[in-house]
Amino acid sequence: MAEAAHEHHTGDQDISEQVATFHLFNGLTKWGSLAIAVVLTMAILWFCTKAGFFAGLIAGVVILVVGIVFLRSKPDSGH
Repeated sequence: MAEAAHEHHTGDQDISEQVATFHLFNGLTKWGSLAIAVVLTMAILWFCTKAGFFAGLIAGVVILVVGIVFLRSKPDSGH
């Protein structure tokens, strides 16, 4: 058993699958949160206030556009 620990070489493993999973999880979390925020805003304004459907729709579209602008991928800065 003691010899198995010596077989490990730090930095030699291929981590491309872990990196892809990390980026997928971050993307789903980011865009899923935006979708939930848009749907909740529209539903609350439509059903829980007297603002109505169009006010909820307008607020949802505004949140969606602002969210897309801020959450889209930025160009790589070269770090």
